[in-house]
Amino acid sequence: MQFVYLILFFIMGTLFGSFFTVVGLRLEKKESFWKGRSHCDSCKHALRAGDLVPIISYFCLNGRCRYCHKKISPLSTFIEFFTGILWMIAYYRFGLTLDLLLILLVISMTMILIVSDLSYYVIPDEVLITFGICIFLLQIAREGILMSLVHLGTGLFLFLCMYGLMLLGNFLFKKESLGGGDIKLLFVFGLLLDPILGILSIFIGSFIALPVSLFLYYKNKDHMIPFGPFLLIALLLLLFSKITAQDVLSFFLF
Repeated sequence: MQFVYLILFFIMGTLFGSFFTVVGLRLEKKESFWKGRSHCDSCKHALRAGDLVPIISYFCLNGRCRYCHKKISPLSTFIEFFTGILWMIAYYRFGLTLDLLLILLVISMTMILIVSDLSYYVIPDEVLITFGICIFLLQIAREGILMSLVHLGTGLFLFLCMYGLMLLGNFLFKKESLGGGDIKLLFVFGLLLDPILGILSIFIGSFIALPVSLFLYYKNKDHMIPFGPFLLIALLLLLFSKITAQDVLSFFLF
């Protein structure tokens, strides 16, 4: 029976992943993601149901629009696939619990923000506010109002830490080193992590981003890279691992 649930969560994840791609792409363009049919970005032709099957349609069409035959960005297919994989792993790790609902919210937020940050270098406030409120309310149900208020304090602490890093980076590199969205994103991290794990997420995100940054700097010194996706990957690694602050302290102290 568990195998059936795993497949169902993968399928649901791919379907939601397709929707998350639309949200991430349309928010910055101020387009509605609730109304109107999906269309080809090149020829604007409305897409049929057969063109919108997650993952499968992309490969059946050889990565091209059925109508104008121009190449389709693989971003949506990647998001669909990885959302499905992460939803499946989330069910396997957390079962049918409130913890599962929490991690599904985080995955959903992650996918929307990755699409937006990779496409426009923007982390939309609307996404952070919406998911921040949902996460906070769910934390009240999981841990009670007192611990949820503690998480708010952690969010403020991580926000200030990231703001300090931005000021330091601006001073050292003589240009903008972090976007405002990255700083606000750390507040949402505080709703999920304690201070130690929050700081660790910054280090892990920086460690993952370093080789990519060096490669892009070598190829093009003026190229910008979005930091948000690396932070979000670090957050998911910490949540899926179920590591605690005590585990971190024990590793470094002993």
